[in-house]
Amino acid sequence: MKVFPYPRLRGAVSLRVDSARVKASGQPREQLDSRARSVIERVVALGAAETEEWEVAALTVSATIPSKATDPQGPWSEVAVVAVLTERATNTRVTSRLAPDPEDGRGWRGELQVLRSDIFDRAVLTVQVVATVDGVPGRIVGEATEEWIVDVRSDVPIREQSFDIKEVGFAKGPRWLQAFDGAPWIVNASGAVPAVHINTDFDGMVDVLGAEGRGPEGLVNAMLVSQMAAEVWTAVFHSAIGDLEIEDDGTPLFPHGWQGEVLREMLPDVVPERTLEDALREVHRRRVGATGWTELQPRIQYAAMRRAEVPRVLAETVLGLDKLKREEEA
Repeated sequence: MKVFPYPRLRGAVSLRVDSARVKASGQPREQLDSRARSVIERVVALGAAETEEWEVAALTVSATIPSKATDPQGPWSEVAVVAVLTERATNTRVTSRLAPDPEDGRGWRGELQVLRSDIFDRAVLTVQVVATVDGVPGRIVGEATEEWIVDVRSDVPIREQSFDIKEVGFAKGPRWLQAFDGAPWIVNASGAVPAVHINTDFDGMVDVLGAEGRGPEGLVNAMLVSQMAAEVWTAVFHSAIGDLEIEDDGTPLFPHGWQGEVLREMLPDVVPERTLEDALREVHRRRVGATGWTELQPRIQYAAMRRAEVPRVLAETVLGLDKLKREEEA
């Protein structure tokens, strides 16, 4: 545990990469779609860009800091929030100062530019809260609880896996799984990382999940994995909403870690045309209130399916099966 000779912020500092785009000389900027980012893994995969030999990437970064950081009566002054990107392999350090959100005293936002030549493989992105303390400027009074990874090579935004997959026979497995021995899988969102428990006792499940290629088994594999991912998004959403920290005035707070990132990613589809803070308050109000929670379930399901890309995978599966059928009939 580090000990600092000056007061530090209490409370979580969260970090999020909202978007990414790349630019090559003489070519228009390419905006990367949501598949290049994983809010659960906290990874940006710039290798997903279609622009060959891009030279510069621009990341839109947002951060949330404790409201006490800007309290005029606090021990800090000249508070600044800075995004910091580092990579040991190239000894790179890039910083960008974020600007406060005028409508939210806790939110900060800005853009950080990265040269492709400065990053060999993977860089680490964090946020630091810097202030003048006791007359000494530039002191770090807070930093992001969890960092992001910026990967310039991979086209898939993963640290290891977007969720943990565990294969176990439910019938003779852990006691809590034995009650679900007729299910092909069960999602558990209570751990540090969401986990999907695959029931190896379910006939044919292991073979299908191990299949690859564009044959029938491979197509079904892609569809099942997408469905599992949708269930992970849904389970994490409900888990996070059900365990919010509430301020004294009744205002719900975003949890830190992947639970908070999942909420930020899904809320625009669950409660459209609201700020994230208003959307969180509305969902919390409906969950603890007498009415309105049931009506939100279709939108939660829709948001989860979008993030897991169920519509795209299902369409590709249908087209792939139809193509195989026509090839057999030819």
